[in-house]
Amino acid sequence: MGKNLQSEGRLRPIDLARAHGLSTQAVRNYEEDGILPAADRTPHGYRTYTPLHALALRAFLALVPGHGHQVAASILRAVNQGEADEAFRLIDESHVQLLEDRRTLQAVESAIRDLTRNRAPEADTAAEVGTAAEVGTVPAPDAAPETGSTFIGPLAEKLGIRPATLRKWENAGLVRPRRDQLTGYRVYDASDVRDARLVHQLRRGGYLLEQIAPLIDQVRAAGGLEPLEDTLRDWQRRLSARARAMLTGAAELEAYLRERG
Repeated sequence: MGKNLQSEGRLRPIDLARAHGLSTQAVRNYEEDGILPAADRTPHGYRTYTPLHALALRAFLALVPGHGHQVAASILRAVNQGEADEAFRLIDESHVQLLEDRRTLQAVESAIRDLTRNRAPEADTAAEVGTAAEVGTVPAPDAAPETGSTFIGPLAEKLGIRPATLRKWENAGLVRPRRDQLTGYRVYDASDVRDARLVHQLRRGGYLLEQIAPLIDQVRAAGGLEPLEDTLRDWQRRLSARARAMLTGAAELEAYLRERG
């Protein structure tokens, strides 16, 4: 296995910090959080680290871009506690999440294409509701007032979110349901459902409401996928960067595991 890094060379906190562009306080914090193995102490109480600690720190910093700070910290803590299988499980979960994010991107692209292909004419939908009102039909709050429309409860259930979330999106101008003239209930036409689906997918992709608003406006105004092409390409680049960062992190973690024996 080569040299024993646990006993080779002694490093001060400042040595470890400078080599990785950190502060000495950050190094101490990482040790206290279990990201680094416990340091030895000099007779005067000063911390001393070894090249093995440097490998642990290098692995952690390499894991962060692909897995995030919290997961990367949990991975290193598991390794340092001798629970390698738990570390591998955490890594597997990150890969599953990355795959889900890729599927989300594909779903967003599909949602946008669906939005442009099947835009429902609002005038026709409104006319249908008018007909229902004329015959005295009062829809129940959990039933669609006409074909292609729905109320807030069923739509929220379909998307797997709370009705309050849809109301929040409405306040932000991301969805624009109308009110039924007889009941006062929010009515989501086919185009509103598609907008809600698109917002939901973009939120899953990590976009903030204020970032989504101009995208929705662009799609509504342009009626096509083109305004979102740059955003989708950027999303794809970020997913690819995460995947590559996971590979880099895995290599550094393997080096640390190998030296730990």
